[in-house]
Amino acid sequence: MRQLDGTRMKRLHRAWRRRTPGRLALVLEDVEGPFNVGAVIRTAAALRADDLWLAGRTPSPREAKVQKTALGTDRYLTVHRVDDGPAAVAAARAAGYEVLALELADGAQPLHERSLTDATALVVGHEDRGVAAATMASCDGVVYLPLLGRVGSLNAATAASIACYEVRRQAWAAGDPPAEA
Repeated sequence: MRQLDGTRMKRLHRAWRRRTPGRLALVLEDVEGPFNVGAVIRTAAALRADDLWLAGRTPSPREAKVQKTALGTDRYLTVHRVDDGPAAVAAARAAGYEVLALELADGAQPLHERSLTDATALVVGHEDRGVAAATMASCDGVVYLPLLGRVGSLNAATAASIACYEVRRQAWAAGDPPAEA
C-alpha cells in the first residue's frame, strides 16, 4: 500500500463528490475563537458545505488569525453575515435547510439517531456558553454528540467537524462507496 499521488487523489475525491447528494450548511453563533472559526471553515470546505452563516461576534473569514487556520478555503463557501443566531436560523430555513442546533441540552437527540434531510444546517454556538436559548428555540431540532470518556464536551471546531461528517456519512450509507481511483 502506498499514498496516492496528486492525480489519483483528485480522482478519488471527484468520485466521492459525485456520490454525495444533499446540501450541508453551518451557522456559527458567537464562535469567537479565530482558530476555531478557521478550522470550521476548512472542514466545511473539505466536506463541501454550501453555505456558512456567521452570527453575532463570530469573526470574519478575512481576519488574519482565521485565515491562518482556514488557509483560504472560505473561497469554496458562500459566507453570509447576520446579526444574531435567530436571524441566521431564519435565513438558513429560507434557503431550504432543516436547521439543527448542536448542543448538550435537555431533550436533545443523539445526532447519529436523527435521520438527516437532503439539506441540513448545523448551528454551533459559543465556545463556553454554547447555542443561545433563543437560537435553540428557533431551530427545527437539537442534537448532540454522545461522548464516552470523562470529558464533558468538545471544542466547538471539533464538534462541528464530527457533526458535518455524520451528515455526509448518512448520505454515503445509502449507497456503495466509489471504487478507488
